[in-house]
Amino acid sequence: MQVQERLTAQIGDCISEVLEPQGVAVVIEATHGCMTCRGVETPDVVMTTSRMTGVFREDDKARREVLSLMGF
Repeated sequence: MQVQERLTAQIGDCISEVLEPQGVAVVIEATHGCMTCRGVETPDVVMTTSRMTGVFREDDKARREVLSLMGF
């Protein structure tokens, strides 16, 4: 089992290490089993996590542009 926040960070870190880009933007939307099967039993809840590095972390305009391209 994987924590969504950790998965988001690991994907971003891996891309950074392998490609060495000026920045990485990772956004993950997921429905969690714990929200649909246990406890709250809310099937339509989508959790969103993001990891921004480099230019996407430092430059508001670049971050807004990439998030807009992703549909956020």
